[in-house]
Amino acid sequence: MHPVLKCLRIRQWTKNVVLFAGLAYSGNAFDPDMIFASACAFAAFCLGSSAVYVVNDLLDRERDRLHPVKKFRPIASRKISPQQALVLAAVLTVASIGIAFTVGNMLWALLGYFLLQAFYTPLLKHIVLLDVFSIAAGFSLRVLGGVWAVDAILSPWLVACTVQLALFLALCKRRAEVANLEDTGGEAAQRPILAAYASQGTDMMVGMMGAVLLVTYTLYTLLPAEVLAASTPELDSRAGAPGMVFTLPFVYYGVLRYLFLVYGHGKGERPERVATMDLPMILAGLGFATVAAAVIYF
Repeated sequence: MHPVLKCLRIRQWTKNVVLFAGLAYSGNAFDPDMIFASACAFAAFCLGSSAVYVVNDLLDRERDRLHPVKKFRPIASRKISPQQALVLAAVLTVASIGIAFTVGNMLWALLGYFLLQAFYTPLLKHIVLLDVFSIAAGFSLRVLGGVWAVDAILSPWLVACTVQLALFLALCKRRAEVANLEDTGGEAAQRPILAAYASQGTDMMVGMMGAVLLVTYTLYTLLPAEVLAASTPELDSRAGAPGMVFTLPFVYYGVLRYLFLVYGHGKGERPERVATMDLPMILAGLGFATVAAAVIYF
């Protein structure tokens, strides 16, 4: 892969798929205008997140050169100079803001994401717990961007599940990083914060967030549609229809499978790889999407 494309971390664009949640649950997934707006929001966040990755790699290039894997990143390996990296980040930032400016109110979500990253990169990612909460906030802003792009009503259930899922994945990521310290040759020295997660407390937090996520989503599917509509009167209640309960097996399996991969196979450092490379996880995702689409649209 060309060094510039490698800098973009295209595989991590899968994180931005959550932007389509607003479109899917609004009941307008077949509206061409809404699809176009969501696609533009997705593109804006992809370019914006790539700009952040470039800046992160630029700031961390010296530490990355000490890492057995990260030393091959384009900036750390000097395939791309710091000056070229700055130009690339600037172009990506301008392009993402330019696209977002044309799509509803999603520009505010993107600007919020940039502001969050401005604090996360130099400060928050080095503070225990605030680092994982920052990751969760980034996912929440993606969901907000998708909702605002199509001018949909923001469901509190969507926000709650998004934050809980993001915290669960972030804690699993820290757990996997700690478990793989011996294979990363000095990662602990490069990232002292990992030492704070090298305890049973991290396992307890992972289990707690996994349980809370499942309970919240289960309540969402089991509560009568009338109750959901009462809490958010203007929200289309089809997403809370009784048929949504049939998505539970796929959600339960997905969470348990992910825990199995984290604790049994040392995966989880890169959630996007698990989501796109593990066949059982892919099938669970497709099953969930099929049932949810049938309930909401048919």
